[in-house]
Amino acid sequence: MHPVELGIVTVAWFGRVEGLARRIEGQGFHTLLLTDSQNLCPEVWSNLALAARATTRLRLGPGVTNSVTRDPALTACAAVTLQSHSEGRALLCIGRGDSAVQRIGRREQRVDDFEVYLRALQAYLHGEAVPRDGFQSRLEFLPALGSLPKVPLEVMATGPRVIELAARVADRVCFAVGADPEFLASRIALAREAAARAGRDPASLRLGAVVNAVVHDDLSAAREAARGGATTFARFSAFRGNDVLALPAPLQRAVAWIRAHYDMRDHTRTGVAHTRGISDDFVDWFAIVGPAERARESFRALAELGLDFVHVVPGSTGADPAVVGASLEAIAKQIVPAFAGRPAR
Repeated sequence: MHPVELGIVTVAWFGRVEGLARRIEGQGFHTLLLTDSQNLCPEVWSNLALAARATTRLRLGPGVTNSVTRDPALTACAAVTLQSHSEGRALLCIGRGDSAVQRIGRREQRVDDFEVYLRALQAYLHGEAVPRDGFQSRLEFLPALGSLPKVPLEVMATGPRVIELAARVADRVCFAVGADPEFLASRIALAREAAARAGRDPASLRLGAVVNAVVHDDLSAAREAARGGATTFARFSAFRGNDVLALPAPLQRAVAWIRAHYDMRDHTRTGVAHTRGISDDFVDWFAIVGPAERARESFRALAELGLDFVHVVPGSTGADPAVVGASLEAIAKQIVPAFAGRPAR
């Protein structure tokens, strides 16, 4: 079976990041991504540096940063600094913006502007010059990294235009479209076709997915723990420019509810007004929930699509911590050994 690197996306609170990182590494996960939303949680890059010093194997990155709140030179500088602190374990995961930009009164970046940003970001990471108002801008300290490899650029993508852009420009594409194998397969095909049209070898593109997953013997508890996060990630399909009618029927219905009811004051929370219209059937379709054997089948289906990595969102804000903790243990013991292969460096 094609090995899949499994990671965790979560928030690191004050005083807890080193212990969190050591625990995730000790459980056998490959990657830890920390939320970047400056008004809702602690600053991400300093926490990632602490996580780097506390671990030896774990890949580390923001989950995800955005192209609105930071200049591309600043983002590249932060990622390269993390690459040095971690001795080559950094990932630069980025999207067009969500809660981080909403909390400063902005909206997600338009796709055309996002492309300009990503191309500048890649140029900085490669040590190339970026024209900036007549000045040739570059990371002048980059040679100090020595033999450490370039930081991989990973784009979190939902809509077709962003998927195609990521396939042209990024090193890794992370699909934020849920866990349904049929829908994911269609997005994978879209990325590979876009890479080929751009003259890239589709096989050189690393592909993965961010998936809401709660593994627990109590299916009802697992669904409720995942519902808030699943609603938040389904909301990305409701962003402007997405053709809702082209979505699978379960996602169309969820998006219609989300557009009418989502309240950013309860962003990522479960058990709130905007999650009440998100059915159990949708959670089962979009997320991975339930007992370990059921979850193994779902993860196996992802592996069979040829995905290289899966970032697991292990619960929702306000979920029962006992359920989330038990789920992480179950994933570590029963999913990671079966699907992850050897830990990555």
